[in-house]
Amino acid sequence: MKNIFYILFICVLMISCKASFLKELSTVNYETSRDEGHLDNHKILKGTINRNILLQDTAFKWFTDNYQYANPDATAVDAFNKNKDKFKVLVFAGMWCEDSRNLLPLFYKLTDNSNFSEDNIYLIGVDRAKTTINNLHTKFNITHIPTFIILHKNKEIGRVVEYGRTGMIDKELGAIVKPIK
Repeated sequence: MKNIFYILFICVLMISCKASFLKELSTVNYETSRDEGHLDNHKILKGTINRNILLQDTAFKWFTDNYQYANPDATAVDAFNKNKDKFKVLVFAGMWCEDSRNLLPLFYKLTDNSNFSEDNIYLIGVDRAKTTINNLHTKFNITHIPTFIILHKNKEIGRVVEYGRTGMIDKELGAIVKPIK
């Protein structure tokens, strides 16, 4: 009986830690710096951010420019729409990174077209060394960006790194979320 109580206590503790981890990511908390020594001296955001920060800062004009031309795959939009309340997405991106600048607007167009709640997106900015606050880059083994991680019941069920295997991140993300029950 004592062992069952102990196991139950550990399970509750683990679940509450995961829930508080995502709650922590819901709070905007970032540092700003400049990409000194590199072409264009890009603005770097390191930490938990959101789309509004990108939309309100003229340093990130690339976001709205690229968003208007993004055209997500219809099957991916359908998969996101059908399962939109069943998963969350962690996105690690660099505001200085050309791949992030191309793929982040496409990802947001995918989520917008599927009515996926922005409350279920956790956008995490990384610096050139691909580090971020609270060692999130280590916890999620981030080596390349952007990295899109799909969480179902607070567990990773798949990820797409950079342009993925096919070069179509929207299709690959759709394929990850489509079978969620």
